[in-house]
Amino acid sequence: MEVKSLDEEAKAEVEIWNYVFGFTPMAVVKCAIELQIADVIESHGGTMSLTDLSSALACSASALSRIMRYLIHRGFFKLQNQAYNQTPLSRLLMKDNVNSMSMAAFLALESSPVMLAPWHRLTSRLLIHGAAAPFEAAHGGDVWEYASANPGHSKLINDAMACHARRAVAAIVDHYPQVFEGIASLVDVGGGNGTSLGAIVKACPWIKGINFDMPHVVGVAPQCDGIHHVGGNMFECVPKADAAFLMWVLHDWSDDECVAILRKCREAIPKETGKVIIAEAVVVEAGEEDKYSDVRLALDMVMLAHTDKGKERTMEEWESVVKGAGFSRYTVEHIGAIICVIEAYP
Repeated sequence: MEVKSLDEEAKAEVEIWNYVFGFTPMAVVKCAIELQIADVIESHGGTMSLTDLSSALACSASALSRIMRYLIHRGFFKLQNQAYNQTPLSRLLMKDNVNSMSMAAFLALESSPVMLAPWHRLTSRLLIHGAAAPFEAAHGGDVWEYASANPGHSKLINDAMACHARRAVAAIVDHYPQVFEGIASLVDVGGGNGTSLGAIVKACPWIKGINFDMPHVVGVAPQCDGIHHVGGNMFECVPKADAAFLMWVLHDWSDDECVAILRKCREAIPKETGKVIIAEAVVVEAGEEDKYSDVRLALDMVMLAHTDKGKERTMEEWESVVKGAGFSRYTVEHIGAIICVIEAYP
């Protein structure tokens, strides 16, 4: 017992420094994205010397070498024959990623001053007589009100959600394509700029898509074959379709609000043949963790900081919400991603 205790103490002495400087990875990666380091290296054949890279970026070679040393240590680039080379991780920072799997926009959102400010007010959220929700305390309104009044931030959100949408829809189509079988029309509730629905319609061209979101969101959404953009309020009415699709929408809201949204979705689909497809994270219990468990728990902290009542849910909590909305049954499909696919039937 004493040996184990000493070992744990030694590990703690090292581990605590990861939290002291925990902001460093995000800050340095944000710098790399803003400088477009990965894009520039890719445009030069995927390999560049320090001299060539610093010249192309108009950066101090000395400072850039230190940034690159840190990024290499974190796996973003490799140094071979005195030249910086791309890695699979560095390519995810490219703003113009040929495989459309870049995470640059998502990192840009979460590292923006607007989204960082609420984290400094997280403690007050936990106090019984605490102040308003962190985002509201920092900006005077919730994230949706702020986005509506600030088009630049609204675009950051839409671009970030598009990052996730491309990856998530690809995972659904690859691992559970049958979820879209037999659906002639699909309404994407809270579909943002239509990236999710566009990917679904491309993979399933028989589907007629309805991208449904707030007017200021769909008003700037790009046109896409097979998709009709509709503005509105999901708490009031959802456009009718064979099935409704919600991805990373319900985690922004309280249980009661989720029930209200799902009831509107249930009203929009056929009672006998319709279904609501929910693509959300499911928090697992200790001992059931997978490679994305840390991400899901981090997302729950994001919900705590950035929303008023949002949260990531366990399967028991999802069951309560789905049944509370009046659905008779549901199924759950694990697809090896951050999200699972829950199908709720009237």
